[in-house]
Amino acid sequence: MRRSSANTSNSLCFIYLCQLGGLKQRSTSDAGVTLTHFICSGWTKNNITSTLAFDITQFFPSINHRLLPLIMKKAGCHSRVVQFFSNYLIDRKTWYCWNNFSSFFFNIDIGIGQGSALSSILSALYISLVFHILEKCLKNLEIPVSILSFINDGLFIVQSKSLTVSNSLFFCSYNVISSILDKFSLILEYGKTEVFHFSRAQEVFNPSPLDLSAIGGPILKPKDI
Repeated sequence: MRRSSANTSNSLCFIYLCQLGGLKQRSTSDAGVTLTHFICSGWTKNNITSTLAFDITQFFPSINHRLLPLIMKKAGCHSRVVQFFSNYLIDRKTWYCWNNFSSFFFNIDIGIGQGSALSSILSALYISLVFHILEKCLKNLEIPVSILSFINDGLFIVQSKSLTVSNSLFFCSYNVISSILDKFSLILEYGKTEVFHFSRAQEVFNPSPLDLSAIGGPILKPKDI
């Protein structure tokens, strides 16, 4: 029992610290409280807090069955747990019926049910590796951006007195996350990418768009707060 507890603790530590949603005691309210703290702490320093929200396209159906057990092993899960999911996920088959038509059986090597009992923890473990790699890359590149994640949604947070600086940091961060996700065979859903600026300025506030087209992204007009 002690060994099992230790492995469970390791796997929980592996989950990215800023991962919210789908986990015990980490809810939508926690995400709101965390973001509010960022905004208010920026205001105390006379900074504008800016956020870039992004979403991973079809995340749950795209989870790789062969990669997930390797991530679980890296997270410190017990070998029996890893073996269970290896046997449960790998070499699965399915077939389709439509009226009088029946397809042949074919292999399924990606995807977990979004509403299943284990989807939350499995998806959190899976996406944690992405965010751990992202955090390390941003640190090595000396890009001062904070990260907040809600399952398959992410948020880059920047505090600066200059929106030009904020947009530049978002441009670099978006490029990094796009490259990392590409290695996981995941892509960003550009239609759900949004930028927000939280300012205490009393005068008219009309920030310029964030142009991500040079790296394959959209041109984002800041949303009204």
